[in-house]
Amino acid sequence: MNLVTISTLYPNKNDPKHGIFVHTRLKHLLNAYPDIKATVIAPVPWFPFSGKKFGEYAKYAHVPSKENIDGITVYHPKYIVIPKVGMYITPFFLYRSIKRVVMTLVDTQPIDVIDGHYFYPDGVAIERVAAQFNIPFTCTARGTDINLIPTFPKARRMLQSVFDNAAHMMSVCQALKDEMVEIGVDRERVSVMRNGVDLSLFSPSDDDEQYAMKQALGLSTPHLIVSVGWLIERKGHHLIIEALKELPTVTLVIAGSGPDLEGLKKLARELGVDARVQFLGAVSQPELNSWFRCADLSVLASSREGWANVLLESMASGTPVVATKVWGTPEVVKTRAAGVLVERTSSAIAQGITSLLQNKTSRDDTRRYAEQFSWNETCDGLYKIFEAIKDNRNIRA
Repeated sequence: MNLVTISTLYPNKNDPKHGIFVHTRLKHLLNAYPDIKATVIAPVPWFPFSGKKFGEYAKYAHVPSKENIDGITVYHPKYIVIPKVGMYITPFFLYRSIKRVVMTLVDTQPIDVIDGHYFYPDGVAIERVAAQFNIPFTCTARGTDINLIPTFPKARRMLQSVFDNAAHMMSVCQALKDEMVEIGVDRERVSVMRNGVDLSLFSPSDDDEQYAMKQALGLSTPHLIVSVGWLIERKGHHLIIEALKELPTVTLVIAGSGPDLEGLKKLARELGVDARVQFLGAVSQPELNSWFRCADLSVLASSREGWANVLLESMASGTPVVATKVWGTPEVVKTRAAGVLVERTSSAIAQGITSLLQNKTSRDDTRRYAEQFSWNETCDGLYKIFEAIKDNRNIRA
């Protein structure tokens, strides 16, 4: 089977963590089913300047047009992005960039299925390319593409063509599938294909190891918590910083980069907790595992999530979580061994942290909980879907 995965959410050499969950899913699928031959088209915004003063866009300036990641060929065609005003024209520019690569690929190999990720703007562009080349396509819902974007009427109308013409659709959690059905998608045309966790990459520490690692840091407080994610309002790092006012025994480490860095530092200073907040910037997955192994717990305070990989990565490291009960998160955090769910307020987050710290779960139990979320079931389901599409058979979720 010849599979082409298309997504703007995909790593590149300048940003190896960007969209790592899409790459991880594909990598596990190829390991489980070596008869699949996969190529990736991962468009990146066109931007000519690499200076730091240009912020997040500068990192795209030197992304290669083609590279190899873990044995997978990845194309990075450039597309035009007009910040703040380009929402409704971005699908067109994406379409043009994807079309150029697909046109080259079909001259040398058949494409059985296009495996698309993120419905907007990616899915809108993919649907147009697929129609032009008469290639069946799927699309996977991952979060804001379904729980936010369809609230914009024009975008919702553009999405309708994707819903109508996809060979099949997937979502990473039941909550997103339910929202798609509410929008008007046939329930039988959507399969839930949750993300798994790499249980070898995210290894656990036991209680003694975790204590020794934490002591080696020389913390001024007895407890360490970790928050991971892009530094934007939606991820809720500000709420965790505010919660520190009620948590004098806690030091917070924040892993991630983003536009709100200076604002979060200022908030910590204003609240008088800056001595207990450390900003790591973007970290690799092995580094993240080390921090999770060291921490007493991790916190995810998002307002919107599809299936947050970082929760399972924390649990696989033996570290329970405090997480806001939004969208797919309650499907991940189901037992006390996993952690606790809270409302999205600083006070509720502080209470959740206090509860877990006072009534600790076994790190072994937390790890065992994470072990049920391997990639095996998801890879089997994906393979059956792609095979059915290739053979022109009906798929029923």
